[in-house]
Parts: sequence; structure tokens; C-alpha cells
Amino acid sequence: MLDKNQDKCGVFGIFGHPDAARLTYLGLYSLQHRGQESAGIVVSDEKNVISFKEMGLVADVFNEDILKKLQGHIAVGHVRYSTTGSSFLKNAQPLLVNYHSGSIAVAHNGNFTNALELRTQLEKKGSIFQSSMDTEVVVHLIANSKKTKFEETIIDAFKKIEGAYSMVLMDAKRLIGIRDPYGFRPLCIGKLGLNTWIITSETCALDLIGATYIRDVEPGEMVIIDKDGLNSFKPFPKKKHAFCAFEFIYFSRPDSNIFGQNVYTIRKRLGRILAKEAPADVDFIIPVPDSGISAALGFSQESGIPFETGIIRNHYIGRTFIQPHQFMREVGVRVKLNPVREVLEGKKIIVVDDSIVRGTSCKKIIGMLYNAGAKEIHLRISSPPSKNPCFYGIDTPQQKELIAANIELEDIRKYLKVDSLAYLSLNGLKEALSLVKDTFCFACFDGKYPVDVPCDMKKYCLEETMEARIEQLEL
Repeated sequence: MLDKNQDKCGVFGIFGHPDAARLTYLGLYSLQHRGQESAGIVVSDEKNVISFKEMGLVADVFNEDILKKLQGHIAVGHVRYSTTGSSFLKNAQPLLVNYHSGSIAVAHNGNFTNALELRTQLEKKGSIFQSSMDTEVVVHLIANSKKTKFEETIIDAFKKIEGAYSMVLMDAKRLIGIRDPYGFRPLCIGKLGLNTWIITSETCALDLIGATYIRDVEPGEMVIIDKDGLNSFKPFPKKKHAFCAFEFIYFSRPDSNIFGQNVYTIRKRLGRILAKEAPADVDFIIPVPDSGISAALGFSQESGIPFETGIIRNHYIGRTFIQPHQFMREVGVRVKLNPVREVLEGKKIIVVDDSIVRGTSCKKIIGMLYNAGAKEIHLRISSPPSKNPCFYGIDTPQQKELIAANIELEDIRKYLKVDSLAYLSLNGLKEALSLVKDTFCFACFDGKYPVDVPCDMKKYCLEETMEARIEQLEL
């Protein structure tokens, strides 16, 4: 597995189409970059609510026979990336439960910072949990709500939740979208034809099915879609927005528009600013594919140094291919990435990548380029050093594994064995993001967390995920 921070999830919901499951399948396919471990779809025809989910990629989980069985005009789908120790089908989403008011399905992108506290309280009251997901807290809060109207039970539940969430929910007759007041994760609304509504993580999912982008779900907003159309509620206290900067740096697809701006455009700006901050005298610039391509183009255009394709990525390799054996893990980078020797031999090059997390894969890539004949390698990273874990829906390693949190820049350069190393400055990142007329979360870079993180969670999350802690407690 490449050494990157991982976004945990992508969500997709649709209302008012007779082939809702098939469109959800396509939507999830376009969101596969947000999670490659499990995929699921829940569908309703207003009488029956049916679920199917499995471990694996979208194209491997679903086939024509399965999609034919998922009949209905309302659907919710989910792709998930989970952390080590949490790779179980019980943690795959959407989470579907039956309770006293019927069925409800939930698909979540984000992370509740008070999930363990809420879970403990609910268990003391008699709730029985079936998974280690923080998402399951939601359905128990809804089921335990004393409110009578459906929308009031949802609001009542989410008023108790802290942290990051961009979610789609559905019952037998309605589709719901809800986004936390800080707006950490993207969530948008689209329309297909006159009567079909979509709520999804990124606009690329709308593009694939020919839907039109309408607007974002606003931070702190809940929308409910039923046969009468879309109704908006804004029941939560306003907060200073904290959009995730890493959505632009790495997570979202370049063809998506998030937080009001195109991802590709922002990534090129990152590269342009990086070229001003950290120039070098080289023959050409190459990206680490695919996430480094846009920034490398920006760097090339700003500096006037030619852009070359010096590394080829194999797009037809699945995550599971390099997992089973230690030997395959060790050669994993060579399986996915291969240098073009004729381009590199005897050349001085700038290599552009979006981030360095542990540094292990980056070191292998640099070694691979030297072995292919590169004379000098100058590494440029289109984000600031990642020094802090995320508590809002990104799977970051333990802080002791974050290379920039533990050693100085010159020592990182020596470890990677490059001729020079430079990261984009935090001010440079902020300049690139200035096209978005709003505020961002930079906690992974500066350690300033916009939502208070409980001391015990912070202590443990420096070492392991909440899911792993819950599983250890259960054992």
C-alpha cells in the first residue's frame, strides 16, 4: 500500500429513480479513490429495504445479478477505507438497522470525536452494538430519541455528536443529507432530470451519471428529500468553518469541484507557489503519479522547466495484490510504479509529490529513480510537513510514524537520499487555497484542532484508532 494518508469514506445517495441501485453503483465507482476496502448499497421501494455489502472494490463486490435484486427508487451507497485491525465485514457500510419506527440506513464520511463517550453512555442504558464503527452511535441515538417527528429525531441525535460528518441516511421513504457545522468533509447536491435527487461526496460522481450539480450541503445543514422535493433545516449552532485542506492536496479527484473550487486548479496553484518557494537547476520535472501530476504541471509552468513522464503507474493493480506476503509488500512500489530509464538516465530532475507520511514508499521511489540512472534528484512536496494525527476522518499513522514529526528536514533529506528536499510552506498552502473564500483546518500541519479532542482520545489516537481501541475492549 502506498505510503499516504487515507480518507476513510465516500458516500452516495439517490432519490426518485427506478434504477437507483445501478446509478449508486456508478456513483460509488467514481468515488472508489475515497475507499477501496469495502462497498455497499442499501435500496428501498418504500415497502422493502434491502442491503448488500462486501469487502473489496466496487466492481468486484457488485455484478449484474446482485444489482437486479436491489430494486427500488431510493438508495444509499458507501465505499470505505478502514484501518489495520478493523477490516471486517461488520464494519462495512451503509449500516442498516431496524428499530421501532422502521428501517434506517446510514453512510458516513468523517469521525465523531466523542464517539467512545456516547457509546459508553448508550451501552449503560442497554444499547447493544454490533460493530466498532463510530457510525453506529448515530442509529442508537436516533432510536433512543424522545422526539416524535422523524426530522426531530435526526436533529436530536446529531446535537449530541461532536466532530466531523458528511452523511447520507435513508429510511423507507426519504433520503437525508447532513453535514457538521464545521464543514470538514465535502457533500454536494445534484439533480438528474426533473425528479431525481442525488447527495454525494464529490461532483465527479454526478458527472459520471450525467447529473447536474445544484449546490453543496452547507455546513450545519440537514436536507430531507421525499416525494414533495427537498426541504432544508439549519438546526445547529454556527461554527467557524474548518474545511479539510487535504481534500485539495490529495483526497478528492482532480475533476471534482469541492468547497466551491476545482481540485485540479488548486493543485496546479500549489505547484506554482512551490516553484517560487523552492526552485532548482534541473533538466526537467517529473510527478509521482497520479496525485503529484497536477502540482508538477503547475511547477513546470511557473518555472519554465519542461515536464516529463519519468514514472509509469500500473492502474490495473488492486490493493489486495500486494498484501498477502511480506515479499510482495516489499516490492509493492515496483509493482505499481516503474521508471522510464531512457528519460531519466544522466538527468538532473525535480520529483513532485503531494505529501510524505512515513517516508518508506518515498524512499523506495527515490532509490528506483537513482537505479534507473538519474544523476540528481530534488524532491518537492506540494504540502507542508505532516506532523499531527487527524481526528476528523483521515486515517493517519501513529504520530511516532510521521517522519516530519520526529526528525528535522535535513535528516529527512539524508534518509531519503535526495540532493535537496523542500515542502510547500503553510503560508504557501493558504495562498493557494485563498480562491476558496472560507476557512480551513490545518491541524495535521500546525496542530491547531478546531474541535476539542478528548484527552483520552488524543492519547490513544497517537497510537491507534478508536475502532482498534473498541475491539481491544471487546476482546
